[in-house]
Amino acid sequence: MRLTAVVTLLILKASLLYAQPKMRSLTELINTQEPGWELVQVWIKAAKNNVQVLPRTAAKADSALLAAQVTTRSPMGAVIYETGGIIVAGGWLRILGSGSRFLNRDMMGWNKGKQQGLLLVADDVLGGFFAINGGAFGQASLGKMYYLAPDGLEWEPLEFGYSDFLVFCFSGNLDKFYDGLQWKGWQKEIAQLDGDHGIFCLPPLFTKEGKDLNKVSRKPVPIAELWGLHNDFRQQLGIH
Repeated sequence: MRLTAVVTLLILKASLLYAQPKMRSLTELINTQEPGWELVQVWIKAAKNNVQVLPRTAAKADSALLAAQVTTRSPMGAVIYETGGIIVAGGWLRILGSGSRFLNRDMMGWNKGKQQGLLLVADDVLGGFFAINGGAFGQASLGKMYYLAPDGLEWEPLEFGYSDFLVFCFSGNLDKFYDGLQWKGWQKEIAQLDGDHGIFCLPPLFTKEGKDLNKVSRKPVPIAELWGLHNDFRQQLGIH
């Protein structure tokens, strides 16, 4: 009986080890032959929108890349490893990297404790959140981007992946995408914020009374608070 118990324990340990994917080292994750950052830089140089690459720190970049387990051959791995984040349109959009003083969030750290089956990769100043589908929105659209709109609280499919999302942020028509969600003087107002804060509107944007952003009350709040508020509103309204 004792031998059987020992054998069972060994088999259980072996199965647990087998079930857990091996963590790749930094050497395995950093691609020096085909670095994705070169491609991202081409997109940035061709940008039609204002793009600011935040400086990285080596220690944060290393730990963020190890946590993400994405190679730097991919645009996502390149953004994580080579930047502290990317700011678009004067702070309207924030693309997560390895974290910096202005945007003190790394991608995997920000996702801890958040919704399963998706990966949050960027957000905007109104608390709109961009995520990659990891199963939360079905298998057919795995790897595709979704947007949690603050004026509807629905996860909207964007029909493209992370690479095309970067190109959209850098050169897409943001005024058209955010039509009706930008108020007079928004540039000056958001310039006062860092990348870890957003703007909460009252009445909320998803209500009839909150549709005109020139008339609502606006105040800065932590972006984490906007994530919590919008998900609480979704639960109260029965949005799934």
